[in-house]
Amino acid sequence: MSSTDLTKADPPDEAAASAPSSDGGHRHLGIALALISAAQLMVVLDGTIVNIALPHIQTDLDFSPANLSWVVNAYTLAFGGLLLLGGRAGDLLGRRKVFMAGVGLFALASLAGGIAQTSGQMLAARIVQGVGAAIASPTALSLITTTFPAGRERNRAFGVYAAMSGAGAAIGLILGGVLTEVDWRLTFFINVPIGALVLFMAPRFLGESDRETGSFDLPGAVTATGGLVALVYGLTHAASQKFAGADDAWTNAQTLGFIGAGVVLLVAFLVIESRSKHALMPFRILAHRTRGVSFFVMLLVGAAMFAMFYFLGLYIQQILGYSSLKAGFAFLPFSFGIVAAAQVAGALVARVDPRWISGTGGVLAAIGMFGFSRLTVESSYAGHLLPFIVVLSFGLGLVFVPMTLTAVHGVAREDSGVGSAVLNTVQQIGGTIGLATLSTVAVTAATSRATELATKGGAPSKEQLAAMAQTYGYTRAFLVAAAMVLVGGLIVFIGLDVKHAELQTDEAAPAHVG
Repeated sequence: MSSTDLTKADPPDEAAASAPSSDGGHRHLGIALALISAAQLMVVLDGTIVNIALPHIQTDLDFSPANLSWVVNAYTLAFGGLLLLGGRAGDLLGRRKVFMAGVGLFALASLAGGIAQTSGQMLAARIVQGVGAAIASPTALSLITTTFPAGRERNRAFGVYAAMSGAGAAIGLILGGVLTEVDWRLTFFINVPIGALVLFMAPRFLGESDRETGSFDLPGAVTATGGLVALVYGLTHAASQKFAGADDAWTNAQTLGFIGAGVVLLVAFLVIESRSKHALMPFRILAHRTRGVSFFVMLLVGAAMFAMFYFLGLYIQQILGYSSLKAGFAFLPFSFGIVAAAQVAGALVARVDPRWISGTGGVLAAIGMFGFSRLTVESSYAGHLLPFIVVLSFGLGLVFVPMTLTAVHGVAREDSGVGSAVLNTVQQIGGTIGLATLSTVAVTAATSRATELATKGGAPSKEQLAAMAQTYGYTRAFLVAAAMVLVGGLIVFIGLDVKHAELQTDEAAPAHVG
């Protein structure tokens, strides 16, 4: 749905089409949503847009095979580790101001990545991109909460936001394939004009929120950021070691040391937060049953979805033999499906309790993921992949919109930034945990299958054996991912008790417009 659609959908309701500002003017909600969604799409797709360009980056910047994965991981670590701090900064300093700072930093880092001449410069740019994303992303979601009036308009806004968040990864693969065909540096440069446009228009169409009272929780920030970074690094290191063939990927000193340090720091963070007057993550955010269920389900779905993109991308290129451009376009139906479903969910959530929408979506997504577990080296895109891509995308679209609404339902105005940050954090950390865990499943299954095939009479050629074993590993990962999504759907059916009428009368107030 475009920004024009939002303002024209219901002409008789003029109050919903615009909101009064303090100077007597009007803030156009459709344009405001377009700006917020553009920034969110830019941040989300950057997690995958670079993936297809990795071979070119490796050649031009002389990355070793062992270090190449850090082009992706450096971004993920900074993004996931600083989200809570970015969310609280928006609450205390003003959400529009912090949103613009994040977008500006992200655009500048993108420019630096595009002109990078060495591997060190590239990794530094990716880290700064992650910092910018961690500042911009939670404030983008909280700006919707505080800008759009509760009910129909906010539901539609969340529908667009959720569609951008869900489709961003697939759009990143498509756009990455197109731009890499011209020059891999364009995958970074494309963010610069988008960021500049958002920065130019934000002061004109986004209202500034009131600055909340309080102070930064520095001990909480240090322990939360350090704990998340250490945990993500440990999991990522274990997965990369497993792919390299190490038998002790999960038991070596470096993996255990970082995971252990991450757990200790996160426990310390929880202790600090329980005693802090200005907590970085107030426990009241998690204590609410509706939000707790929403956060946990989004963690499970994020874990399965991130891994799905990774393994399906490898399968399409390495087993089906698609070029990077063709592989990118293979995900186009996913983008269409998730956007369409998000609009359906946005319309339904005003009349149907979110448990029935998201629960049904979880079941559909699990069916789609299970379909991938039946792939073989002889499978075709049209006959075996495409139907399940459509089912999966539609299911995820039905999950995301209600879960995004319920995850911030009832959050006090002063906590809207950190509440949004928690939602983004569980998705990001869920994705990292899911990829690390399912990578281990895939590699273990592939190794076992290769041994089994090699011992059989009339064994296939070395290339055929590798393809068959690799495909088998992917299908086992998809099977576990299907179970994760199904569990998430069942938890929604059982545990989510908020009614649709409650979402229409959420008391979070629109932001003050300066």
